[in-house]
Amino acid sequence: MVIEWRENAPKWQQVADVLKKRIADGTYPPDARLPSQHELVQEFEIAPNTAQKVLTRLRQEGVAYSVKGVGTFVAPPATEG
Repeated sequence: MVIEWRENAPKWQQVADVLKKRIADGTYPPDARLPSQHELVQEFEIAPNTAQKVLTRLRQEGVAYSVKGVGTFVAPPATEG
């Protein structure tokens, strides 16, 4: 997917927004594997460092979690209570 980059936001943030929209619409349900760094580079035509930052930020925001040697996955929704 080639997106039209907005001048007022970093590329990593724009890619992260696309992934968050896909999570919200069910394209990537809870515990589904997200695209790898390499897959993000290919799909969005971004630098590897940018793709790494996307995945790091999603983990920091609690949207995703990593399994070492396996990949990055959609975090299940937070439960209240």
